[in-house]
Amino acid sequence: MALDVLALRGLGLGDLLTAVPALRALRRAFPARRLVLAGPPALAPLLPVDEVIEVRGPGPVPYGGAEVAVNLHGRGPQSTRALRATRPGRLLTHGGQGPPWRADVHEVRRWCDLLEWYGIAADPADLYLGRGDRSGPVVVHPGAAAPSRRWPADRFAAVVAALRARGREVVVTGSPAERELAERVAGDTGARVAAGRTDVRQLARLVRDARLVVCGDTGVGHLATAYRTPSVLLFGPVSPALWGPPAAGPHAVLWKGGTGDPHGRETDAGLLEIGVDEVIEVMARCESW
Repeated sequence: MALDVLALRGLGLGDLLTAVPALRALRRAFPARRLVLAGPPALAPLLPVDEVIEVRGPGPVPYGGAEVAVNLHGRGPQSTRALRATRPGRLLTHGGQGPPWRADVHEVRRWCDLLEWYGIAADPADLYLGRGDRSGPVVVHPGAAAPSRRWPADRFAAVVAALRARGREVVVTGSPAERELAERVAGDTGARVAAGRTDVRQLARLVRDARLVVCGDTGVGHLATAYRTPSVLLFGPVSPALWGPPAAGPHAVLWKGGTGDPHGRETDAGLLEIGVDEVIEVMARCESW
């Protein structure tokens, strides 16, 4: 049997960053073991792990015989079956002999609570990756994985125009698929478009050193949390009580109190209630943090 600890979380940037406290807890609990993540290899530079094997979604997991396997992916049953198929010495997961799944707990605490159930101390506050010098531009990230979590492009464009009118340097980020969106948001303001031109390390550095980050409920928002970068975060169909930053950080969360489908095809009605003037007013306050 391999003397490894295997953790499954085959999800994207924001999801993985919420699992950092749990991964660090596993590192402390098994200091003589290699910590192997089953997840996206591109994000490995940001994570406290020794190795990443490529897994997207709940499995299957191409690995065998870890001493301990930990389901940090979801409630199951697919992810639990995928880890059980690797024949670990011990499996830590929700359900069965583990804790019941709760829908009303913050995502960071969920995975810490799972480990606590099995006697492994975990601190939900242990999610920081460092801190930059805040000498960089304002980062505006208009994209999101689902349309329901995307604030309208014309409103982001108005925010960028307001920042440029104040003399702020602005960079608009996004994936290669969001390049057109980013160019539309930047317009003719002189904002730099970095969408599709940054790898995960470069994006992380941009967010780490940014003067301010403005975005929706996305992975870039979680990066801002991880680096303690001042941010204005626009929430719509999902409560920030479940996915938002710690209350004590330099982050302003705008949310109108409703919930909806986080994977929906139309912009969430609550997100549409957030106006441009409100965001601009909050940005001015956040820049002084």
